[in-house]
Amino acid sequence: MDLTPPQSPSDDPATPQPSPSAQDPSPYAHNIFFGPFGLRALWSLLIYFAILGSIIGGLYLVGHQLHQQREHTASAAASQTGKPAPPTKPVFAQPNAHEPMPLSYMITGELVMFAGFFFVSWLMAAIEHRKLSSFGLGGAHRIRRLLVGAFWGILAISLLILALHIFHFLAFDARLDHGPSILYWGLLQLFGFLLVGFTEEYSMRGYLQFTLTRGLVWIGNLLSPEHSRTIAFWIAAFLTSTLFFLGHTHNAGENWLGLFQVFLAGVLFVVALWRTGSLWWGIGFHMAWDWGQSFLFGVPDSGGLEQGRLFATHAFGNPLFSGGTVGPEGSVLCIPIFLLAILVLCFTSPSLQPPLELPGDPDFSSRLDHSPIPHLPDTDSAAA
Repeated sequence: MDLTPPQSPSDDPATPQPSPSAQDPSPYAHNIFFGPFGLRALWSLLIYFAILGSIIGGLYLVGHQLHQQREHTASAAASQTGKPAPPTKPVFAQPNAHEPMPLSYMITGELVMFAGFFFVSWLMAAIEHRKLSSFGLGGAHRIRRLLVGAFWGILAISLLILALHIFHFLAFDARLDHGPSILYWGLLQLFGFLLVGFTEEYSMRGYLQFTLTRGLVWIGNLLSPEHSRTIAFWIAAFLTSTLFFLGHTHNAGENWLGLFQVFLAGVLFVVALWRTGSLWWGIGFHMAWDWGQSFLFGVPDSGGLEQGRLFATHAFGNPLFSGGTVGPEGSVLCIPIFLLAILVLCFTSPSLQPPLELPGDPDFSSRLDHSPIPHLPDTDSAAA
C-alpha cells in the first residue's frame, strides 16, 4: 500500500506555499488520510499501537503457553511420584518477589522493551517516509549531550542525598561492596540504567511526542497561528508526562508524592527535549539519577532496592521529608531539585527544538509559524 502523501498543486519553489491554518483549508482539507505533515497523526497512532499491541500480545501468549507447559510437566511428575506439584510462577515473573530484582532480569527486560519500541518506530518511519532520527535520537553532539545530562543527573541526586543526610532524614548503615565488586556492580548497574533511560525516554518522548505534536498543530492554529507548533508541542508534552506518571502507578512502593515527582520528572525531560532538540540529555540524566539512587547511595528507587548496591541505608523521621520507604523521590525536598534542573536547562542550553518537517520540505515549519525557527547544524535533527 502506497502511503506517500499527495503532492502539492504547485511544485514550483517560486510559488508561495500557504500555511496550513484553520482559515486556509489547503489541498488536504478533505483528505482523511493525509495532511500537511503526511499520514495523519490519528492513523499513525492507531497503526503504532496496533503493531505494539500485537507484539505485547504475542509475548504474553508465548509466556502463557510456556507457563501451561511447565504446569503440565510438574503435574505429570507429581502424579508419578505421588507428591503434590510445586507451584509454578509465570515465565516473566521475578524469581523471588521479596528480594531485589536480579540485574540480569532488569537488563534483559529493558533490552527487550527498547528493542520493541525501536522496531515499531522504525516501521513507522518507513510507513511515513521519515528518518528514524526524527523521533528523538538524532541531533548534533549526541555523546556530549548524553554526558552533560549524566553530569547534571548525578549532581542532582547527590544534592538531594546530601540534603537528606544533613537534615538527618537519611542514614548510611554499612558499605556492602568492596574491592573489584564495586567496579563490577557499578558498571553493570550503569549499563542497566542506560537501558532504562533509553527505554523510558524513547517510549514516552520519542515517536509519541513527535506524532502527538504534529497531530495537535490544528489546535495551535486555532489558539495562535504564530505559535501553533509551540502550543502543540506542550499539549503533547502534558499528555506524554501523564502517560509517564501512569506508567509508574503500578510500582508497589510508590505513594502520591512520589508519583507527583514522577510527573515533574517527565516535565523535566520534555523541557530537555525542547531545549536541546533530542532525547540524549534526558537519557543521560535519567541514567545517572537512577544509578546514583540504586547503586552509588543504595537508597530505594520507587520503593525498590537493587542488587549490588554500594551502601545499606535507611530513612527516618517524617516520611514527607525523608521519603520513607519510597526513597528520596518521595521527599518534598526532591521538588526544588527538579525545578533547579529545569532552570539549568532554560539558562544553559540553547533553544534548538527542531521543526516538524514535510519530506523534502525542510522549511515548512518556518512558514507554519510565520517566523524563523533555529535549526540544528545537521539534517538528522528533526525530532519533535
